[in-house]
Order: sequence, then C-alpha cells, then structure tokens
Amino acid sequence: MKSILITGCSSGIGYDCAKTLHAKGWRVFASCRKAEDCDRLQGEGLESPQIDLADPDSVAGAVDRITAKTGGTLDALFNNGAFAVPGAVEDVPTDALRAIFETNLFSYHELTRQVIPVMRAQGHGRILNCSSVLGLVAMRYRGAYNATKFAMEGLTDTLRLEMRGTGIHVCLIEPGPITTQIRENARPHFERWIDWENSPRAAEYKGLRHRLYAPYSKDTFELPPKAVTDSVLHALTHPNPKPRYAITKATHLMAGLRRVLPTRLLDRVASKF
Repeated sequence: MKSILITGCSSGIGYDCAKTLHAKGWRVFASCRKAEDCDRLQGEGLESPQIDLADPDSVAGAVDRITAKTGGTLDALFNNGAFAVPGAVEDVPTDALRAIFETNLFSYHELTRQVIPVMRAQGHGRILNCSSVLGLVAMRYRGAYNATKFAMEGLTDTLRLEMRGTGIHVCLIEPGPITTQIRENARPHFERWIDWENSPRAAEYKGLRHRLYAPYSKDTFELPPKAVTDSVLHALTHPNPKPRYAITKATHLMAGLRRVLPTRLLDRVASKF
C-alpha cells in the first residue's frame, strides 16, 4: 500500500484528493488544522493527523510521527494547505505577510526537508507543491497570496533541479479557479489585518468586499476539485510526471499570455481581474 501525506484536507482540493486516493487503495494521512476536522475525516475512514501549518511546533516532527506508523516509509507528500489575505499591498501589514508565508511557504519547505531523508533512504518519492495561476501572473489585491505562490514556484523549480537522479520527482500543481472555500476562509484574515476604512483606497474596496461577502458565485473557467485530483493522480503514478500541471483554461491562458505579451500589455489584461 502506497502512502501519502496531504495537508489542508478539511475541504476543497485536499479533501477531494484524500478521499479519491483512499478509495484507490492509498494509505492517506489527510492532515487538518482543527481537531474537529480531523475527527470528521477519521469518521470517514481516513487517518487524519492534526497539523497546524501556521505553527512551526506543530509542523516540526510531523513526518516522523507519520512514518512511525508506516514502518519508516512515505511514498508522497502533497503540500496543499494555504490561505489568502486579500488587500492592497500598501495596506497589508508586514506581520500579515510573515503570517501567510509561514503557512503558504515555510511549512511546505519544512515538511519537504523532513520527507527527503525518508525518500532518499527508500530510493523513490513524489513531492507535489500546490501553486496557482497567481504564481504565474500577479493580480490586484492578492499581493500577499501572489508573493507566496511566486516564491513557491522558484523554490520548487530549484528543488526539482537538485533532486535529479535521486528517484524523487518534484512537481508543481498550478490550479486556476477551483471550487473551494478560499473566499470564506479569507474573511477573518481580511478583517484582522486590513484597515480598509482608513485606506486611501477605501472606495476601491467595495468590489473586493462584495467578492468576499456576497453569496457564492462561480468564476469564469472554474472547475471542481476533481480537476486537481486528476492531475495529482497523474503526478503520483506516471513513471515520468510533468514538472508542471496547469489546471483550468485560465491557467493555460495566463501562462501563454505571460510568454508572448510585453509586460505592460500583460498588466492591462491582468488589471481587469
């Protein structure tokens, strides 16, 4: 039985991946931040260790705790958990940037460093990092999230080069709009960090706040989490997985435009979103 640790499994992409892989015979360690979510997943037949990606003490030793149950092996790691801090860059406090990097990048790096010795010893492994179309092209009011995903792209590309010849494959998962709870989950971070009423852009926040608080509506090109799961399955099982898995038409479109358009023209396109 192959084994995998997936972070951020309370809902959305992580949850769908965990359920699908479990159904296909994988031993899935579907981690969540909250104990009640872990309990719910355990009630559904999954093993669900509690890992708070924002807490370095919770992340420390996570792979050791899991491999103690597998006999010292772990076939794959899917770094997936993340959140957003919506707001203009000038309104995002530096402490907010530190907080989002702790979850969206530093935890990925720490778990990856923990799992590499295990994979080296067993002679194989797959490390998947969940990036985004926002790791390819920046969009307004998403600066903190953009920054973590751009950093994720660079760190993962470097790791892929360094792991050549080790039997450890490193892949980027690059979703565009996917049906998840990221907007709802962003609300408390927006309320905690963004003093929008005293911002020189206060009037401009009307559209952003509507997007955060209005009843859910699908984005253009939005796909269900299964679209990501299908790519994850390929990355985990193909003998020669792709370095990048672009998911949704939006990601393919923006990746293509980034290659062919001058920066100023790309800025005009991206500023419409």
